[in-house]
Amino acid sequence: MRILVALSGGIDSSTVAHLLHKEGHELIGVRFTLWSDPLAPALAQVLPSKCCNAQTAMRAKATADALKIPYHIVDLEKDFYEHVVDPFLKGFAEGRTPNPCIGCNRTIKFGRLLELADEFGCERIATGHYARVAKEELPDGASRNLLLEAVDATKDQSYYMYGLTQEQLARVMFPLGGMHKRDVFALAQSFGVPYDDVSYQESMDLCFFPEKTPEAFLKRHLADAMLPGPIIRRDGTVVGAHEGLPLYTVGQRRGLGIGGLKIPLEVVEKRTATNELVVADKDSELVGTIELSDVRWVSWMPNAGEEAPFECRVRSLSPRIKGILRTDATGTRFSFETPIAPLAPGQSLVLYRGEEVVGGGVMECPL
Repeated sequence: MRILVALSGGIDSSTVAHLLHKEGHELIGVRFTLWSDPLAPALAQVLPSKCCNAQTAMRAKATADALKIPYHIVDLEKDFYEHVVDPFLKGFAEGRTPNPCIGCNRTIKFGRLLELADEFGCERIATGHYARVAKEELPDGASRNLLLEAVDATKDQSYYMYGLTQEQLARVMFPLGGMHKRDVFALAQSFGVPYDDVSYQESMDLCFFPEKTPEAFLKRHLADAMLPGPIIRRDGTVVGAHEGLPLYTVGQRRGLGIGGLKIPLEVVEKRTATNELVVADKDSELVGTIELSDVRWVSWMPNAGEEAPFECRVRSLSPRIKGILRTDATGTRFSFETPIAPLAPGQSLVLYRGEEVVGGGVMECPL
């Protein structure tokens, strides 16, 4: 089979390429050049913990050379900025906390990979993501593709993939989804893939700025939105001062600069119109029901108007929470079995049935 392999230069994608090559597949390697922050400090831009740097580029080329497979570098800087970075910045400017990885998977990583697969005459695409795809046969003889969690729960990335379509899943291969990370290390060693130097550190942060947290990046690109303002309680009492609303997120408890209280405070609202950061006593404003927008389904969806029980995650790798999904003419809402801490608008709620990722949506206002 001819397969297009995404080569980031990390240990996972390198191991995938070696594994598929050993199985006898005809491979074509591709690496994307994505947008990285041109305003970042020069030294920070070469940190080895990020995926788009000189070290990982050399690793990707070395893997392709070792396997003697064609290798292409595709410039997606403009597309990446338009579809990932710009919505990220606009979201924070509007008081939201967007999750750029979900849109990136749908439009950039898998969307562009499949376009290139067609261009190169490849039947499938393969990546080093930790997730699984299974085919379910239906009673009428048809079938559908299911998105499943990875076997290694500590590395599972299926949360970020609920936006993938049936057409995308039909052609995607996740060779590492059934393995634990320790097995991948063992495979890498058997293939002669080095992973003990600094350039193979795993990147768990957003890839388009060098720092581990987005604060410095937001300060560089949203300077006009970094207006100091009051931190208030619901009754209007001023309890502190913030340094700019984009630097805070709903649910945040640390870094507020307010100490000496018996009950810690947490952010419950960001009022961009008045530049006010609203706080309340921890666990005093629990969320029972959340409104969802941009709801996407992977392989099936509940019948319109019915109350469907699901488990969900409100953050990647966070514990699952039981609840009920309701969809009608007014929208889609998820009601938690037990009310939970405040949730940040812009983040995603992902729905599960057992190990299957059924779908998800973007969280909006609590109801």
